[in-house]
Amino acid sequence: MTLDLPSPLDLYVEAETSGDLAALGTYFAADAVVHDEGATIVGLEAIRAWKAEARAKYQYQVEPLGVSEQGSLVKMPARLSGSFPGSPVEVVYSFEVADGKIVSLEID
Repeated sequence: MTLDLPSPLDLYVEAETSGDLAALGTYFAADAVVHDEGATIVGLEAIRAWKAEARAKYQYQVEPLGVSEQGSLVKMPARLSGSFPGSPVEVVYSFEVADGKIVSLEID
């Protein structure tokens, strides 16, 4: 299934697929905040390090299952598969978008 994801989610998913961490600043705001697995990650360099560590540790893939928008909040249910216990799992990515960039991401 191919979804028509709004920007910058399309860029986020494309980077997740390719593993391109260099492009992070094109879709995350400089002071973006990520909440994942009980951790809070703030700023591009910290987010880049978090992504690199997660990719190396879990070799995961993200498959978007849908998308819903409500103002600046965009929710994207997705299936994550990789080298982690319980794989695959379904999670919800909750993005807050402002000025064409992700300012907040929470993964539940």
